Amino acid sequence: MAEAVVMPKLGNTVESAIILGWHVAVGDAISAGDLLCEIETDKATLEIESTASGILLAQLCAEGEEVPVLSNIAVVGSEGESIAEIAPVSEGGPAPRKLVKISPRARNLAQRNGLDFESIAGSGPGGRVIERDIEAALSGAKVTPVAQAMLDSGDYEVATDHARDRPVSKADLVPVTAERSGKAIPLTGLRKTIARRMRESLQSTAQLTLNASADARALQGYRRRLKASDAGLGLSAVSINDLLLFAVSRTLPEFPALNALFENEVIYEQDEVHLGQAVDTDRGLLAPVIRSADSLTLNQLAAEARRLAEACRAGSVQPDELSGGSFTVSNLGALGIESFTPILNPPQVGILGVGSINLKPVQQDGEVAFVPHIGLSLTINHQVVDGAPAARFLARLSTNLAQIDLLVAI
Repeated sequence: MAEAVVMPKLGNTVESAIILGWHVAVGDAISAGDLLCEIETDKATLEIESTASGILLAQLCAEGEEVPVLSNIAVVGSEGESIAEIAPVSEGGPAPRKLVKISPRARNLAQRNGLDFESIAGSGPGGRVIERDIEAALSGAKVTPVAQAMLDSGDYEVATDHARDRPVSKADLVPVTAERSGKAIPLTGLRKTIARRMRESLQSTAQLTLNASADARALQGYRRRLKASDAGLGLSAVSINDLLLFAVSRTLPEFPALNALFENEVIYEQDEVHLGQAVDTDRGLLAPVIRSADSLTLNQLAAEARRLAEACRAGSVQPDELSGGSFTVSNLGALGIESFTPILNPPQVGILGVGSINLKPVQQDGEVAFVPHIGLSLTINHQVVDGAPAARFLARLSTNLAQIDLLVAI
């Protein structure tokens, strides 16, 4: 009997994933545990194994298609076996008579309005039904797929004299007057998700950034001692960034308003510090979370930060390792950035940007001395965090960094 292979549940926060590529063609033999396809969530790239053995009878999703978790993505069975009884998605209802390519957003919109989407011609890639197709069907307007595809290409636009009360046709399109050159790169996958989240972050929060700096002499001196320490202690790999993460994890519990989440007009102060760290990867920016960072030793925290960063760059980080943070640190100091405005990762209410270490003139015993300082930029959600407590957090963090050796000894 033919069996469906489903998109597995990918952690507690992932609702869908994009099919990046199939590793088995229709008609090929496959065994349970064999690599079937590669997928991309908004957090990571993962490999999906077949849960059945036999012949791959059907691929129910196209490459580039976004598929809800627990949906059927393929059918495995005996050669020539019928797949008519297996629905393309697992929604608990009877199996459709035909396979319909439809995006999750379009499907939800159609179901909310009781619209039968099987007869709708999709204007998305490969004839996929997308949200605008459902909206057009609900409004009674029909946009031709050809015209819509030309609109999507970006090379044409609707003429200004087009009557809004009739469907857009090819005759209503005119070439875009602006000249374009270079390579066109559409937003997809993780890059598209990052773009959406950055926009939503700025639209949904009142962001305020405070800038300060901390005396970095103790940081540099302690880092030199760790690097020169006995290899058996396992401390030589601890970096300046690890020391920063450690200091933040010990400072935040004193300021619960910053170690908090803001959702649906409710502030949730966290009992533990689940510390996110921004990691630059070839696929885009990721922020894996160091769980219970405030209870880890310096060596444990450094090891976990290193493990998560390596997993992000290798593409093996798990979805649950990229969610649940209560505060984030983004360090651009290694790239020579002195200060910047980090963007919040909602529902978190605070993010710390870390800059480079530079000499700063300070007055000592009536004379000016140049002392290395590290730049700190704290962005808060001013809807729920005021400037004064944020400033006190920065001041306390600066003190802790200036005496990092004492902080580690506590």
